[in-house]
This record gives sequence, structure tokens and C-alpha cells, in this order.
Amino acid sequence: MAAVGAEARGAWCVPCLVSLDTLQELCRKEKLTCKSIGITKRNLNNYEVEYLCDYKVVKDMEYYLVKWKGWPDSTNTWEPLQNLKCPLLLQQFSNDKHNYLSQVKKGKAITPKNNNKTLKPAIAEYIVKKAKQRIALQRWQDELNRRKNHKGMIFVENTVDLEGPPSDFYYINEYKPAPGISLVNEATFGCSCTDCFFQKCCPAEAGVLLAYNKNQQIKIPPGTPIYECNSRCQCGPDCPNRIVQKGTQYSLCIFRTSNGRGWGVKTLVKIKRMSFVMEYVGEVITSEEAERRGQFYDNKGITYLFDLDYESDEFTVDAARYGNVSHFVNHSCDPNLQVFNVFIDNLDTRLPRIALFSTRTINAGEELTFDYQMKGSADISSDSIDHSPAKKRVRTVCKCGAVTCRGYLN
Repeated sequence: MAAVGAEARGAWCVPCLVSLDTLQELCRKEKLTCKSIGITKRNLNNYEVEYLCDYKVVKDMEYYLVKWKGWPDSTNTWEPLQNLKCPLLLQQFSNDKHNYLSQVKKGKAITPKNNNKTLKPAIAEYIVKKAKQRIALQRWQDELNRRKNHKGMIFVENTVDLEGPPSDFYYINEYKPAPGISLVNEATFGCSCTDCFFQKCCPAEAGVLLAYNKNQQIKIPPGTPIYECNSRCQCGPDCPNRIVQKGTQYSLCIFRTSNGRGWGVKTLVKIKRMSFVMEYVGEVITSEEAERRGQFYDNKGITYLFDLDYESDEFTVDAARYGNVSHFVNHSCDPNLQVFNVFIDNLDTRLPRIALFSTRTINAGEELTFDYQMKGSADISSDSIDHSPAKKRVRTVCKCGAVTCRGYLN
């Protein structure tokens, strides 16, 4: 199988015909509230500190340049420290200044001039960029959690650089068919078990073993399909054969990696071995379209294509624009996640759902990875590996850093 990557990301931008400052000014002039641009009933006529832009000392008194929430930059004002009741923002300002100085390793943060002390312009500019980035990432985090349909929370973190939310990416919870492709293929039968763990159930009807043990861990070897109970089954939501369809149960963090691989995903809680972690979703396209897009992605040094080649090679999942948290999971030649094909309501073997299970215990704070070529610690037969012409395209260098690194992603 070919797979996806998060190892290269574009810069973030929000196309808008009217600037945010202009919109804020218009709303305030007309006494209108607009939550999306930070103008609420609470701050329509009041001032709330959004972030701190600059610092100076005048006659032994400390001042900060304040950006007021919901107000344009033109209304920024210098305020004495004693008037500011925002300890968290003051601490963030100090931390950002320290981080900048640690990165550039030059000079002092302030220089005396005419008995005044001020920050160097480059430092103030960096602090403002970090403040704006922090706000943008928080808004993106809120948006991701509004869109997700699973239990686990999604967090966003960037302590590495000034990169903001990725551009042209849309969070989805299930496959999005490209025009001309139909995913409507409901199950025609369901089980009538009172206990699906012990009785003849959907997997048996499909000629395979039940995929899970009593601890909800996967017990079948890689390459074996998973058949879960579906919407026609009489069992309830607590059925032991409904694991993938419940969605991600763990809180995960999309974070900026420090080794040049762009964004990555780490778990914030311990994950037991052989546990379901997440589904891989995206836009379902034809293999012909995948070949065309693949050449474009190769030229950019990225890969997002996952071939649905369980029994045929008619379709591919492209997570470049549409996807979930798995869009940001990086490759490793020594991964801690393994791919399985899953069938629930749609039993069309050309269109399996893709589930990622842990291959070992994954500790809190550890990055989640899987092998884009499916040759990881839980190896599967070479029959499952895609040998399409896509493998003859430009090769993408692997940056996983594993001892067993093969050198390339494809």
C-alpha cells in the first residue's frame, strides 16, 4: 500500500477581501457583534487585553503596548504595568522574548536611549507574530473539536517556529467521495446475537475470525480484514465487535516537530498495545486520478495517497485537502501503528475503511507513526504492498531517523 504524509506543510493564510481591522472598525461603528472576528457584547464598548506587543521603560516606569481584543491595531495603546491585570499574557510576553533571544543568541533585549529603555524592533515583531500564531492555533483547535465526532479531544501545539494552521485543509470524519464515485453500499444483513463475543457473528458470516479480544485489543494478524457489527445488527453500541466505529477514544495533539518533518501527532495519554487509535480518512478518488495527483505531490516532496488495494486497485484515498488527525501522522520505518482494513456497513471490498492500531504500548507524549510502505514491526506479506507505476516516480527522502530507516518514503 502506498500511504500518506505530514512531512511537508504549506504556510497558513486566510483569503479575505476585507482586512480584519477594517471589519472590526465597521462593526464597532455600527454597534454590531461578530464572534468570529472577536467582537462580542462583552467587549463591544469595553476593552480587554488580547496580547502585548511591545515594552519600554520611561522614567523608571514600565509600559506595555496593548492590543485590545476586538479592536484594530490603530487603537493599540501604551499602558503602565500597574494597570494590567493579565498575568498569563505578561508571562507569555516574557517567555516569547526569552525564546527569541535564545534562538538568535545576540545582544541584550533592551538598549538605553535618551534615558529610555525599549525592546529592539526585531524582538517586538517576533513577540507579536507569536501572539497572533497562538490565537490562530487556538481558533483552529476549537474548530477541529467542533468538527470531530469522536470522544478523544484534539489539541494543537507549536513551540518550534512561527507556522500557523495549514492552508487548504478541511477536517472530515469519514470518506468524501470524489464526483462520480458512490460510497452508498449498505449492509444487507446483520447479526441477531445476544453476545457477539461468543456467538456466530458478522466476522463468521464473512469467513474470518472476530478481530478483538475481551480487552478490545486486536488479536488477528496484519493483512486480515476486520468485519464489525453494522447498522442492521441487533446488538447495541456496547457490543465488543464495535471498536473502530466508536472513533478515537484518546486525546491527541497535533504538534510542530523539531526535526524538520512539519506537523506530527502525539498521544497525550498512554495507549495499550494492539488498541485502536484512529481511522485514516480522506477523499476517495480513482487510481487514475491518484496517479496524476501523485506526480504533483512527488514534485512537492509530499505524499498523501493511500491505495485501497485490499482486493483491487480501483480506488485511492487522498488526504491532502480532506482528512482527520491522521493527515498529520508522520512516517517511520520503525512505527508504533499498524494498518488494518475494516468493513462495517459498506461491505464493498474495493472500499475498505482504514484503521490504525498500536503495535506496542505507546506512552503519553510519544509521537504516533506508521510505515507508509507497510513494512514495519508488524510485517505483512509482500502481496499487500503496492507495486504500481507510482513507485517509479520521484523518490521522497525519509526523515524518520529510525535505526532501520530505509532512506525513502516510496
